Amino acid sequence: MNQENEKYPSVKIGLEIHCQLTCLQSKLFCSCFCNYHGLEPNRNICPICCGHPGTLPLLNKAAVEAACMVSLALDCKVPDNITFYRKNYFYQDLPKNFQLTQYNAYGITSIGVDGRLDYGEKTSRIRRIQLEEDPGRLVYESGGVDFSSSYTLIDYNRAGISLVEIVTEPDFTDPKDVRIFLNKITSIIEHLGVCNTKRQGSVRCDANISIQGGKRVEIKNVGSFKEVEKALNYEIARQKTMSMHDIKVLAETRDWDDARKVTKQSRAKEEEQDYRYFPEPDLPTIVLDEEYVSSMRMKMPELPYERKNRFTANYELSEHIAQVLIDNKELADFFESAVKIYSSPKEIANWMVTEILRYTDEDIMEPKINSSSISTQSFSSFAGLKIEAKHVAELAELIDKNIINRNTAKIILTQIIKTGEMPSHVLARTEVLKIEDKVIISDAVESVFKTENSAVRDAKNNPNVANFLLGKVMKITKGRADPKITLNLIKIKLDGLN
Repeated sequence: MNQENEKYPSVKIGLEIHCQLTCLQSKLFCSCFCNYHGLEPNRNICPICCGHPGTLPLLNKAAVEAACMVSLALDCKVPDNITFYRKNYFYQDLPKNFQLTQYNAYGITSIGVDGRLDYGEKTSRIRRIQLEEDPGRLVYESGGVDFSSSYTLIDYNRAGISLVEIVTEPDFTDPKDVRIFLNKITSIIEHLGVCNTKRQGSVRCDANISIQGGKRVEIKNVGSFKEVEKALNYEIARQKTMSMHDIKVLAETRDWDDARKVTKQSRAKEEEQDYRYFPEPDLPTIVLDEEYVSSMRMKMPELPYERKNRFTANYELSEHIAQVLIDNKELADFFESAVKIYSSPKEIANWMVTEILRYTDEDIMEPKINSSSISTQSFSSFAGLKIEAKHVAELAELIDKNIINRNTAKIILTQIIKTGEMPSHVLARTEVLKIEDKVIISDAVESVFKTENSAVRDAKNNPNVANFLLGKVMKITKGRADPKITLNLIKIKLDGLN
C-alpha cells in the first residue's frame, strides 16, 4: 500500500474503473452490435438484452479472452473457474432489472483478483477485475449531465455491452496520484488493443472516498481524468469542512456537477446485501485451466513497460522521453512509424515530445470517460493537425543533413500542421533555407557590431557576449544563419578588436 501523503494524511480513495471491450463485434450475451455509436436510440437491443422469459444468454468467448488479458496485464491471479451472478436493482437504465456481473463473496469467481500496478514510485493494489454487462445510457434534456433537466430519456443501445470493471483497494491519498494511475491504466488497455479509449464513454471511473475513517462517499458522472482530480479535491474539502463543524458525513452516491465544479447528492449508498446477488442459473461455470491462461499470456501484445524498455535499449531514448511516448499509444505508434521512414529516433522523439505535443489538446490526450453525448467518431491526439509520420521523418532528415537549423524547422512545422505540406515543399516556396555563405553572414555580423557597441566593448570581460551577439545575428537573419559559422566569425572579429 502507498505511504500516506502528507498533504492528505487521513484520506482513503478507491477506484472503480469501467472499460468497454470495444474490440468485440457483439455484446456480452447476445449478437447485438458492440459498437452502438451512431445508431438510432433503442435500435440495438433484443429480447436477450431485455431478459424476456424464454431467452437464454450465450457468453461471448472473445470477451472472456480480452478480460483475461486485462487481468494478466495488471498482475492479477486468474482463477480456475469463473461464474456470473445476478446483481438485482431497479433503475431506469437496466432493462432486465438485474445486471449480469461477477461476485466473490462465495469464493473467487471473477476473472482476476489480487493484482497490483506500479505508477511512478508508488503502487496500488487491484482488488478484483470482473467481466459484466454495461447498463443503458441516460440522456438528459441538455445532452449532458444536467441536474435541472425537466426530463430524462433512456437509450438501451448500450445495454449488454461487454465491460471489465477494475476495482482497486483504497490505496490512494492524493487526487493527483489518481489521475496518474488512470492514465497508466488507459495506456495498458490501449496497448492490449481491447478498448478504444478515444471513443466517448468507453472508459468511465467512479471514485470512493472517505476521510478520518468516516463513511464512504461514491462520486459518479465525472467527464474526464482531469475532472476526477477536481471532484476528489472538492470532496476532500467538503468532508473535512463537515468534520470540522461536527456534521455527519453520510454514506451516499454523489454526482459531479461539471458546470459548478461541486458534487451533488444523488442517492443513499447501497450495501452489498441490497443487491441480492445469486448465481445466474442460465450460465454454467466457465473453466479456465492453466493451458488456457498460458495461451492468453502468449497472445498478449507488447505492454507499455516492455515498449518503454525497448525504446530505451533499441532507440537509446532517455527514460523521460520514452515514458512520454508510451503513455499514449497513438503517440508511440506515430513515433515508430516515423522511425521506419527515416531512422533518426532521438531526433524524431525529441521533436514529438518538445514541439508537436505543444500543438495537441490536453483534454483530447485524456479519454472522455463519461459522456451523455454520443459521437460516431473516435477522438485523435492529433485532431485538427494535418501532420503525419512522413512529415516528421523528413523534417528530422533535413536537420540531420544540415539543410535547415532548428529554428527554421520550427517555422516549417507551423506550416505543416496547418497545410499538411511536406517540409521540402515548404522549403521550395519560402525563404527559409539555412544561410551558409560567409559573405552574407559577415555582413550581418558587421551590422550587429555597429548597433551593439556596448556589448562589443564588454567582450573582454564577459565571454558570454559572443552568444549574445550570435542571438542578434540570428534575429536579423530570421534564424537562417548557420550558427557554427556565425559564432566562429563573431569570435574572429572580437579577437581582431583586441
